[in-house]
Amino acid sequence: MDKSWMHSYELGVEAFFNFSVENLLTTTHIRCPCVKCVNLKLFGVGIIRDHLYFNGVDQSYKNWTFHGEPWEATTNASRNVEEDDDHSRYSFVSEEIEMDDNDFGDFGSDPYEFANVIGDGDQPLHPGCRKYTKLSALVKLYNLKAKHGMSDKKEYEDSTNCPTCGISRWKEGKYSILKEGVLAKVVWNFPPIPRFKRMFRSHETAKSLTWHAARKSIDGQMSHPADSLSWKLLDDKWPEFGNEPRNLRLALSSDGFNPHSSLSSRYSCWPPGNDIDVYLEPLINDLKSLWDGIGGVYDVHNGEYFTLRAALMWTINDFPAYGNLSGCVVK
Repeated sequence: MDKSWMHSYELGVEAFFNFSVENLLTTTHIRCPCVKCVNLKLFGVGIIRDHLYFNGVDQSYKNWTFHGEPWEATTNASRNVEEDDDHSRYSFVSEEIEMDDNDFGDFGSDPYEFANVIGDGDQPLHPGCRKYTKLSALVKLYNLKAKHGMSDKKEYEDSTNCPTCGISRWKEGKYSILKEGVLAKVVWNFPPIPRFKRMFRSHETAKSLTWHAARKSIDGQMSHPADSLSWKLLDDKWPEFGNEPRNLRLALSSDGFNPHSSLSSRYSCWPPGNDIDVYLEPLINDLKSLWDGIGGVYDVHNGEYFTLRAALMWTINDFPAYGNLSGCVVK
């Protein structure tokens, strides 16, 4: 996926909020232009930002009349967009939204290139397509990828046997006949990294994640895990990690749960014995990546990109899990 398109979309979202706040003189409740709300519902800026990234923007809302753009400016805007002159298109953007060089990111040295990218995003996905533009289709695919945790790596997608134990990937049916296409086992994985990124896309959540660092007074009582000795020990041992208040400290709970909401059910989702390592492998890979750092995470509260790191500090286990996860003697 072309990151420049997503960067352009982010710039467009922030430009929209800058324009709306400046003209409506409020950040409490404005109309949400996402594809589900279509300017019919009122929310705060933080909620609307989440809607625009998760649902996408209503492509039919070309002129921001619900957000302070006068009808006269609307007519001029339509005329400028239809013109082929790149300078006219950029002039409208800069005059109405008052962008500066920092708002153009990678396009700061050539603002007309940024205007060209925005204009190209309004082109139909393919000749004759009226439902999607190039940008809306890309945002839709990005939403699906983030929502379902699609992976870019498919090393074993064509393998028919496990690369470790050699057992067939297909389920055995009657008379030990393999049902090709029916998977014997499926690992359902909810990758944490996309979820952590989305937390910093919410204004309120991003602010809450650094509450411990913004406290004005400490009364000597433990009001947050940051007051614990383990938190302070991590800060002392890895100060470069502790100096960034947005870095996350994680706790891993290994207790089982019943997915069918029935306590009387005998179904168990807990994997047998030491085979839990199969389920932990994708999580461990994500934890290693988080310790090294995930770049390009956007903090909407501070309006900047940063490198997110995370450390696993606590585990919550019962006695069987002590044996399976930590190798402790429990018998």
